Amino acid sequence: MDDEEESTISAKRRTKGIMLHGCEHYRRRCSLVAPCCGEEAFVCRHCHNELKCEREQDEEKKHQLIRRDVREVVCLLCDTRQPVARECNTCAVEFGAYYCDKCQFYDDDVSRRQFHCDKCGICRVGGAENFFHCDRCGCCYSTSLRANHTCVEQSMHRSCPICLDYLFDSIKPISVLVRCGHAMHEACLQQLHDNGMLRCPLCNESTVPICNVSSIIDRP
Repeated sequence: MDDEEESTISAKRRTKGIMLHGCEHYRRRCSLVAPCCGEEAFVCRHCHNELKCEREQDEEKKHQLIRRDVREVVCLLCDTRQPVARECNTCAVEFGAYYCDKCQFYDDDVSRRQFHCDKCGICRVGGAENFFHCDRCGCCYSTSLRANHTCVEQSMHRSCPICLDYLFDSIKPISVLVRCGHAMHEACLQQLHDNGMLRCPLCNESTVPICNVSSIIDRP
């Protein structure tokens, strides 16, 4: 077998099952072993949080998975449990076409153009060239907002004023109001507009114009 044939076989092995495994949140080829749940495995932290936090009836048992605490994964192709890595140490399949070793994040759907922002400390989508990090707002914004937004200290590190979900954790698309700099989910803003409300619920400034920013694909 020559080097070219060996390279082809290796590539096929790494990409086996790509986009065929995962959950409703991500396409990936491994699950995360949750140290907080007696080593039970979940495909992603959102799957864990839906079961162990959102659906948990006992308030004392409610908790979320901190992905950076994860030390092991389970290959979804060969079922091998192993330390966190880019690929399986048994069948050599890549766990995700996109892999961030800082976030321990895997995703086969690279069409979302994932990138890691060191200042945010998380992975985002939309292509790094299309975003900049605003140090005062503490978040990545579209380059169209570089000289065209009102800075609000740590604007994303607060709850959406409509649904009250924490914005920095959210994987839902977020909109920033250009005039006042306040942020909320796109869907929540649309809900306001559908009900004829065109004022920011936090400061009463006009909600027009707006700018949609990168949605967070995952957070540690």
